[in-house]
Amino acid sequence: MNKKSSNIIIGLASLVAISIFVSWLVYDPVQDLSASIPGLDNRPALDKASVDQVKIGEKFKSYIEHSSELKGKWTQFRGADFDNVSKETVKLVDKIGPEPKIMWQHDLGEGHAAPVVYNGKVYILDYDEVKKADALRCFSLESGEEIWKRSYKVHVKRNHGMSRTVPAINDKYLVSMGPRCHVMCVHPESGDFLWGLDLVKDYNSEVPFWYTGQCPVIDNNVAIIAPGGKALMIGVDCETGKILWETPNPDGWKMSHSSIMPMVLDGNKMWVYAAVGGICGVSAEGDDLGQILWKTKDFSPSVVAPSPLIFDNGKMFMTAGYGAGAALFQVKKKGQSYQVETLQKYKPKDGMASEQQTPLIYKGKMFTILPKDAGAKRNQFVCSDPNDCTKILWTSGKTDRFGLGPYLVADDKFFILKDNGELTIARATTEKFELLDKVKILDGHDAWGPLVITDGRLLMRDSKHMLCIDLRAN
Repeated sequence: MNKKSSNIIIGLASLVAISIFVSWLVYDPVQDLSASIPGLDNRPALDKASVDQVKIGEKFKSYIEHSSELKGKWTQFRGADFDNVSKETVKLVDKIGPEPKIMWQHDLGEGHAAPVVYNGKVYILDYDEVKKADALRCFSLESGEEIWKRSYKVHVKRNHGMSRTVPAINDKYLVSMGPRCHVMCVHPESGDFLWGLDLVKDYNSEVPFWYTGQCPVIDNNVAIIAPGGKALMIGVDCETGKILWETPNPDGWKMSHSSIMPMVLDGNKMWVYAAVGGICGVSAEGDDLGQILWKTKDFSPSVVAPSPLIFDNGKMFMTAGYGAGAALFQVKKKGQSYQVETLQKYKPKDGMASEQQTPLIYKGKMFTILPKDAGAKRNQFVCSDPNDCTKILWTSGKTDRFGLGPYLVADDKFFILKDNGELTIARATTEKFELLDKVKILDGHDAWGPLVITDGRLLMRDSKHMLCIDLRAN
């Protein structure tokens, strides 16, 4: 072979090699695949036979007789006023010290469900992994003894926990929602079963990817639930289980992990819900009870865990994880109708945002834990001006990060639980992050369930345990 032919062959080989390299460089090996987004994964429909086999409230067991002189109450998710701020005047400690006053503790099924408290009794929706059953359990706040349990068999597979909702309670009714959309109402004192509702069977609800995170509401003895499916929202008579009203769902919005929050605007009460698909306001009274008053699709991520944060002036803050960021809205009444204006919308690194917990308002400022995709401030507890949610006023600093943990206000203090079980107490000030104490209390992981403080006791949990700590100063 002469030199000229050899050069031609080398040139052709080089050209082929370059072509192959370029093709490899630009080829997208996943171009025909769709992202595995929770809630959009085309899961097969739930087997109807398995739905029909669930007998809500079928089993009951009573353990002890119980009475208490305690009068403290934490009646629903985020408390009676939906704001995660305790109004009790019991003085609480500034420092827990090296030996927390743990009053009692219990093992639970894997999950993040949190309790409610009513007159010395603690109620939590648990999942019994051995018996494969949702279990609504009642404990003594003072001793931790189990008083009664109402359960029903339903198969739930582990998926970062199972039960993760908070019941709602008043003096006559206790309403819970199980991981697979089973709503149950019982008498809180006796545990007597009143009624059950299967949202998948009755409303074609789609079970959210990480099971239900929506917490029911009781308003004037009516349970307020957002099924998605055939009805966006419903009102159920707590005494009889009768459906009193249904909200149409023309856009086919689905149940999210978010919970329903109340808004009062110009004297009119409405229910605000962030579904998978958009956010809406539903009339809570009057001739248009149950009808959609306004809606927006301007913030509609596929996964929504935090609930709408409602301000006093018709403003509403909404946030979500997985890069969704947050948005600030203004709801206004114009004539006989309502309008929604988007005031701010941004990514998590640009302002206030949260992945799992709902922010709170205290002393005119907004507080939250930033998500893991918030840049240098990730997982820090932060303070912001609610009129400009992109303006961070202060942070807890890079040495105090909290993951996905919960927080609340009591006795003018922040109680913040890191998701590894470390509890932090900080002064509830708008000026700076003022650390008072921090101590590791839980030895487990994924301590994400909402906190409860009442009668000077703190109820907290990780993925497998719940315990009660005495925080009373005296």
